[in-house]
Amino acid sequence: MQYKTMILEILKQRPKMHDRLRKERKLLPTMERYAKELKAGHEAWKELLTPLRPGSDPAQIAAEALEIALKELQDRLPSASPRDGSETQFLDAAMLFTRRTPRA
Repeated sequence: MQYKTMILEILKQRPKMHDRLRKERKLLPTMERYAKELKAGHEAWKELLTPLRPGSDPAQIAAEALEIALKELQDRLPSASPRDGSETQFLDAAMLFTRRTPRA
């Protein structure tokens, strides 16, 4: 799953924020900015976790790093209306996707 796709799903979980950004024509630049932040966080966590887990599968480290980076980014965003579990479902789906994606 691409970073932009993940961010778009996170923004859709916050309908008020998503609608406001769309109406103000700021959805795309905001999504791109958050996607860059997510990628940077993901890469940073991979670098940090790799030496802490020698011999671990790089795909597992990448998945864990992505989970941490997603959580950090979501914690910085304005919260959505009452949780219905969609955030957890999205994280679970993203993690499942990263585990099934072959690494080059």
